[in-house]
Amino acid sequence: MLLTTSWLRASLLLLAATTARATLQVIPGATWTATNTGAHVQAHGAGVIKVGSTYYLIGEDKTDGSAFQNINCYSSTNLVEWTYVGALLSRTSSGDLGPNRVVERPKVIYNDSTKKYVLYMHIDSSSYGEAKVGVATGDSVCGAYAYRGSFQPLGFQSRDLGLFKDDDGAAYLLTEDRANGLRIDQLSSDYLSVSKSTYLWSDSIEAPAVLKRQGTYYMFGSKLTGWDPNDNVYSTATSLSGPWSAWKTFADAGSNTYSSQTNFILPFGNDAIYLGDRWVSTNLMRSTYVWLPLTFSGTNTVSMKNYVNWTPNAGAGTWAAGPSETTPEAEAATIANGARTLSCSGCSGGTSVGYIGGSDAGSVTFNGVSSNAATRSSIRLKYLNGDSTQRYATVTVNGASQKIAFLPTAGGTPGTSVLNVDLKSGASNTVVVTTTDGTWGPDMDRIMVPSN
Repeated sequence: MLLTTSWLRASLLLLAATTARATLQVIPGATWTATNTGAHVQAHGAGVIKVGSTYYLIGEDKTDGSAFQNINCYSSTNLVEWTYVGALLSRTSSGDLGPNRVVERPKVIYNDSTKKYVLYMHIDSSSYGEAKVGVATGDSVCGAYAYRGSFQPLGFQSRDLGLFKDDDGAAYLLTEDRANGLRIDQLSSDYLSVSKSTYLWSDSIEAPAVLKRQGTYYMFGSKLTGWDPNDNVYSTATSLSGPWSAWKTFADAGSNTYSSQTNFILPFGNDAIYLGDRWVSTNLMRSTYVWLPLTFSGTNTVSMKNYVNWTPNAGAGTWAAGPSETTPEAEAATIANGARTLSCSGCSGGTSVGYIGGSDAGSVTFNGVSSNAATRSSIRLKYLNGDSTQRYATVTVNGASQKIAFLPTAGGTPGTSVLNVDLKSGASNTVVVTTTDGTWGPDMDRIMVPSN
């Protein structure tokens, strides 16, 4: 068979595009810096809605603690690089969205008949004594929403919640009723109210999320252990009205779902991705995201393994384990302008580089960084930050600079911050970490660079 030049070129371009998408990594539990804010993504208790080829992440802003601040929206086409778009709702002077109010677990679905995006959220007092759902609507997925009020669905308490839209357009509220159990309630045709009860578990389960796959419904949820993680569970049925199977764990037993709690299950190709929160109750803004691929077998079995990093291919709806890496140590790099080595028992070589930034703009430069692929990739920055707030640094890779956030770390154990960059093939890559505004950056342990 003869291969034309144009066919071969198109095939190579497709392969290159697929490779480029697949080298960006989801790194669970790390600092995820938004592309346009230079700060950690604030979208906790979130849901994701896909419009066209763009994913929208909608969640709680915990920058200043537990009281309601904003419901934030971020966008991405690859599930790794997230851009802040705006707030759907923000704190008001009084009422449900006023000071010292609880607004949690926002979820958005689209109503094909009314052409409105509908947002549900948990509304409560600071003592969690109201237990209501709030409803808002918007004309665009990531625009401003109009708040329409709150209520107790069918007269029952509602705390943690989720939304599910079925193939026929019918939508359902998933709601934790502390007095009675976990409920599935059908919404009205305009999605603005609850029309009837569909199913009730008497079990105490919160953080509900439903996935439908190949005719089977999967309900995921968490036991009630406050901010602390537990072994989350799932149940299956062929109808939302049941019968539903007994609850089973899907992550490794005793792992506490890899120190996370369910917030959403995202359909992805023929399978799905678990989206969880790793809460830090003493400093909620430093809570992180644990996103992991789910594996399905048979007609109603699902499991999940832990990965330090993994690569989603959003275009193909597939994923792969993370790449092999080189691991240049900070203490072996070029240290300048007042930066210096420090003892660090938790660091890989027992040493870190501190005093990065400050008035002298201390810096650490990794020269001759090797990679076998010329594409956009994710570098894992291993660091320490003993403060209670984020630190920031200007990180320059091959001449291109960006502001990267570094969440507080604890117990002398280095954390990870994600750096998404364009790498060159070969050993000519250069990575510089410093600050340019007189503030102190993180103490650096090492960088972990994809080598293939």
